[in-house]
Amino acid sequence: MKKKYQEIRLILGDQLNAEHSWFQNKSHECLYVIAELHQEMSYVKHHIQKVCAFFHAMGNFSQALNQAGHDCLYLNLDDTQAYDSLVELIEGLVSKYDATTFAYQLPDEYRLRKQLSNLKLKGCDIKAYSTEHFFLDESEFGQYFQKDKHNRMESFYRKMRKRFDILMDGQNPRGGQWNYDKKNRNKLKKEDIQQIPEPLMFANDVSKILARLKKHQITTFGKEETSLLWPTSRKQARQLLQYFCESCLPQFGEFQDAMTTATVHKWSLYHSRLSFALNAKILSPQEVISAAIDAFEANDHIDIAQIEGFTRQILGWREFVRGLYWTHEEYAKKNYFNAKRDLPQYFWTGETQMRCLSEAVTQSLDYAYAHHIQRLMITGNFCLLTEIDPDQVDEWYLGIYVDAIEWVEMPNTRGMSQFADGGIIATKPYAASANYVHKMSDYCSSCTYSHTEKTSDNACPLNSLYWRFIDHNKEKLQQNQRMGMIYNVWNKKDSSEKEQILNKAAGVLRNIENL
Repeated sequence: MKKKYQEIRLILGDQLNAEHSWFQNKSHECLYVIAELHQEMSYVKHHIQKVCAFFHAMGNFSQALNQAGHDCLYLNLDDTQAYDSLVELIEGLVSKYDATTFAYQLPDEYRLRKQLSNLKLKGCDIKAYSTEHFFLDESEFGQYFQKDKHNRMESFYRKMRKRFDILMDGQNPRGGQWNYDKKNRNKLKKEDIQQIPEPLMFANDVSKILARLKKHQITTFGKEETSLLWPTSRKQARQLLQYFCESCLPQFGEFQDAMTTATVHKWSLYHSRLSFALNAKILSPQEVISAAIDAFEANDHIDIAQIEGFTRQILGWREFVRGLYWTHEEYAKKNYFNAKRDLPQYFWTGETQMRCLSEAVTQSLDYAYAHHIQRLMITGNFCLLTEIDPDQVDEWYLGIYVDAIEWVEMPNTRGMSQFADGGIIATKPYAASANYVHKMSDYCSSCTYSHTEKTSDNACPLNSLYWRFIDHNKEKLQQNQRMGMIYNVWNKKDSSEKEQILNKAAGVLRNIENL
């Protein structure tokens, strides 16, 4: 006789929150379902390590629930191949187990939320719950965000610090300053590189997952690894958090914007690499911040600039972009500069003579990871200057990074990186010439192109592209107060120099596939 359940509860792949109130009580009348879905493999092309990380973490979570005394059904791609969509799967499960209630946690992206909100099940009640993960509840967004107007992250961040009493002395910030960003922009020197810690990596066997993906002809990209380095269980995630607090946090803030080619640990540096665990909800932002602050308070060698910079990323930026995502339903359609160019092929191979771009893309393909400056100021800056269609930029970022889920990826990519929102997130475009890359990295020293040249045959493409961007978008940008100095510099150049720069940029764009 088949088992019946009064209630079926769906857990999505980014809802692996062991602290959720759902799990406080055990009931064998309730069936939890975690499923590998074919529809989630096709809406965008994913990095192979990203797929493996989520599937392995989902499997671990299902096993943990069963070991804790809950009833959890794990469905892999073999089990779900007969269903064209999540909705069909749910309908089949409700019918199979005669459930009278179906429950789910609210998805963190429009696509899935719309799919579930339109769900209708005859004779079965449908209940939606919070994921209980973020600091801010969605009902509070109206208090912090204005639609289609610039929203200042720094103001939001200070409000969050006060409200949740994080790094505060009464009503004042710990250390006397709200923000130590000016201390977080150091380039790595030779003596610094020798001190970079070896990253903590795991060895999760994903060979069975790889076999399933091959069997079902799932299209992916990136470097395939049978041993996955990312944390896919709560135990591993907490180990990585502890390792970060002990080994990386003491110099995290100081070098959080730095880039280098000079070490085997160049891809990890002092970054926490906790973003996958956070975005899959294996760890909560509260426990991550609390652990980091505990380490700061217990160790004299961790100064305020390090802990503040880390806290700002999670309490400030992470909560900020989520609020903007949910208050701008049409965000995916924004294209302020009307960019239309196709993404060059080397974004899928890393094969370009531009050392900075090659380093960032190759690292992303190898590890499904790049830190925020590589994403913003290398790949993002290049796409901005070359007017790549933001739809294609979005798809690449969403697919390639292990931590990429639309709510966090899209505002960062389309807004912060591409300025396609026209200034809802950023006060100005994050456009830069080769001078920035040279300032923050050693990429330029081993590049085919010269970072000091603008118009010669071996001039760095970023230089002419930058000034073309400034000239091409002057009607939209020259009144921006933060852009005034740049336009003064451009306007003072004589017409012949301008012409040479713009001609060089035009040639770069014509030859964009061969840079």
